[in-house]
Amino acid sequence: MSEDKTSVLAGFKAFLMRGNVIDLAVAVVIGAAFTTIVNSVVKGVINPLVGAFGTKDLEGYTSCLKGPCTADSGIQILWGGVLSAILNFVITAAVVYFLMVLPMARILAKRARHDAAKEGVRETMEVSELEVLKEIRDALISQRGPGGGSGIGTGSPGDGPGPFTSPGSGPAL
Repeated sequence: MSEDKTSVLAGFKAFLMRGNVIDLAVAVVIGAAFTTIVNSVVKGVINPLVGAFGTKDLEGYTSCLKGPCTADSGIQILWGGVLSAILNFVITAAVVYFLMVLPMARILAKRARHDAAKEGVRETMEVSELEVLKEIRDALISQRGPGGGSGIGTGSPGDGPGPFTSPGSGPAL
């Protein structure tokens, strides 16, 4: 039974120590702080601007569903609060998109273009290195003379020139 508890606790510790759990916790805290800022902007700036066309605050927009709305009777619909929440969401989404998502997408696209250009240069260097090595090989073959051949794969081991001997020098020692 204690072994099961140990494995459960070890698994829980491993879960908490994963990087994405900590990143998520930081995102939630930052999101809560950001929500406070957006709510204050909506209540301090947006609601009064919208209220200029009617009441002072969006929260004041209501409708009565049944009879006159008094403290004792009537069913009051608080649609101004819903409108305020929708504006909060739209403003938050716009700020997140224009201040976080769009700039990050541009940065990642720029990095991808840079990495692609860097990879193209690396491939060009590899191809040019291969061409240089082929030229060196061809020059060495031409120095051996017309009948020298490559020496690789001819004859059996130990009976004459091999890949590491010059023609006519005999077996390598």
